[in-house]
Amino acid sequence: MPHYDDDSPRYITVAERQAHAAKKVTELEEQGHTPQPIKAFRTKKIAQSFWGHAWCRHLESYSDYESRLPPGRSYVRNGLVCHLEIRSGCIEAFVSGSELYQITINIDQLSSEKWGDLKKRCSGKIGSLIELLQGKLSDEVMALVTHPEQGLFPDPQEIRLSCDCPDYADLCKHLASVLYGVGIRLDDQPELLFLLRGVDHEELTETDLSDSIQQPL
Repeated sequence: MPHYDDDSPRYITVAERQAHAAKKVTELEEQGHTPQPIKAFRTKKIAQSFWGHAWCRHLESYSDYESRLPPGRSYVRNGLVCHLEIRSGCIEAFVSGSELYQITINIDQLSSEKWGDLKKRCSGKIGSLIELLQGKLSDEVMALVTHPEQGLFPDPQEIRLSCDCPDYADLCKHLASVLYGVGIRLDDQPELLFLLRGVDHEELTETDLSDSIQQPL
């Protein structure tokens, strides 16, 4: 029979972690917050939509993040992200670990030069906002908007990470879980990617509309 010393750390089950997270969500509500938790799930893929999957795939292309992402996947799958809110240039979150940790991720807004170039390259190729947000566009357009350097996704130099946990690493598991949580948010609200980068997604179709309007004789 295995013996554990009194000072040995006790293994905490997933169920205990989830119960702890649920308690923290309630505490946030009592403190006047409006929590937006990521619910636990069991699907193999973190995200299900074009935009969510593309975001996660982009994250996993960062070599600096490679070794730190797997624990984050476990955290988000188990519903330990108690709150995740996306605003222009910023992601605010709370993650349940040994304590409730506060996360702030600042992301540079897309430069006007890059956004103008992207609109120009997409001009005449996007039929409607619905097609854009559902990811139902041509492979050519999807390659443009998700291009690792010229598309909508940020590169590591444009991301500043902050978590108040004691982990000394630049990317702790709590931060990683929130980054994956963004992909899940994009499943239901892909327009949040445009909000995060500080651009208006309607401009992509307005360009098409203005190009198609004929001048009066």
